[in-house]
Amino acid sequence: MSKIKNAFAGGKAFIAFLTAGDPSAEKTADYILAMEEAGADLIEIGIPFSDPTAEGPVIQEANIRALSRGMTTDGVFGIVEEVRRKSQIPLVFLTYLNPVFHYGYEAFFEKCEELGVDGIIIPDLPYEEKGDLAEIAKTHGVDVISMIAPTSRQRIQMIAKEAKGFLYIVSSMGVTGVRNNIETDIPAIVSSIREVTDIPAAVGFGISTPDQAETMAAASDGAIVGSAIVKLIEKHKDHAEEALREYVKTMKAAVKSAE
Repeated sequence: MSKIKNAFAGGKAFIAFLTAGDPSAEKTADYILAMEEAGADLIEIGIPFSDPTAEGPVIQEANIRALSRGMTTDGVFGIVEEVRRKSQIPLVFLTYLNPVFHYGYEAFFEKCEELGVDGIIIPDLPYEEKGDLAEIAKTHGVDVISMIAPTSRQRIQMIAKEAKGFLYIVSSMGVTGVRNNIETDIPAIVSSIREVTDIPAAVGFGISTPDQAETMAAASDGAIVGSAIVKLIEKHKDHAEEALREYVKTMKAAVKSAE
């Protein structure tokens, strides 16, 4: 059983996102470990990119801060190497096609395999065009995780049939960011997915409160939180461990209560 499957093996999963290099490489590794200790089941690590088209202002600004401090793709691999000295928590990269393309598909996924990166999410990689990249990733044991937006049932099932790792259900149209209300019919999307696959499906985009996390987890297999965590790191900078632990504990408890 892959480490991604392990993230969902104990019930509903809480998935946390942070941007690599914000505020520093060392602190990114520390914060990943702190969130694991607090109950996170899987960590998404954002590889900074200058044009993150799916991200809202909070994560865009984190990308800018990380890049301005010299974070590179090799620097992100260095963070993973540091984490892997102490933890086997499932790790998934979230990045855009440009950094992977320029690194070289083969070299990138070979490095992922070497360091134990379990999956990758690429928001600007169309489902219809993932062929070559997905094949190379597969040879190195890396799941290319598909995103499913509130869209037609036919497209949902087409994507779900070939899904690897887990499915990332996008809760709302638009970019990432905290939202007061999530109005997408998540149960209907999950029901459509379940007609063709039993792969885990977690909901992200806009989740920030325990009530939202419980509601989304009740309708799926887990909740994904990014912007709210990045905002905590922005606020506390080099001293965010305690705030992150408390937040993740609260959100994990909310997700578990949905079981």
